[in-house]
Amino acid sequence: MDWVTTTKLFAALFAIMNPLSTIPVFLALTADQPPAERRRAMVGMIVTIAVGSLVCALAGQQLLAMFGIDVSHFRLAGGLIVLLIALSMLHGEDSSAHHGTEAERQTFETATNVGIYPLGIPIAFGPGTMATIIVFAQTATGPAGLIGYYAGLIGYLVFFAILLACAPLLASRLSPTALSISKRVMGIILAAIAAEMIVGALGDLFPGWRA
Repeated sequence: MDWVTTTKLFAALFAIMNPLSTIPVFLALTADQPPAERRRAMVGMIVTIAVGSLVCALAGQQLLAMFGIDVSHFRLAGGLIVLLIALSMLHGEDSSAHHGTEAERQTFETATNVGIYPLGIPIAFGPGTMATIIVFAQTATGPAGLIGYYAGLIGYLVFFAILLACAPLLASRLSPTALSISKRVMGIILAAIAAEMIVGALGDLFPGWRA
């Protein structure tokens, strides 16, 4: 089992989905809902993230091939998307790719099931998350790499679901200062992962650079 892949994927998903900032959004959007509706939103969010993640993991490469997209080019594009999200986090801002534009945010509270939209897609499972899962799937080779990859992915999904179930308790422990610090720390980690994606893609596209 490739523990390096497991650890890197888990860290990447934690940084880009950042449950410490996602949980307060979940609580805010479900604040006026009865307990049954809040549980429905929670289940919808978890199922949306899990299904989307597994589709990207299992069929992401096939979808790229269907559209004639080269793996290295997608890795470069994914790295740039992740880098832009990381830069937003370092500035203490929410990326519009994951948190929606101002116009999109106006529709959040009127959604039929906020767990699916906007909490599932795009806040937790947005373009950056999709790109990260697909890129890591492309680089996980051999039995050890694949086991490490799915261990990191499934492990994080279970971890995220547990945190979401404990959302009210966690929210009472998270101060604005802690959230601000965590966002910037996650931004640094995400920027490093994005740089690795970009450098790896450029190395594939321009082999002479590796000499």
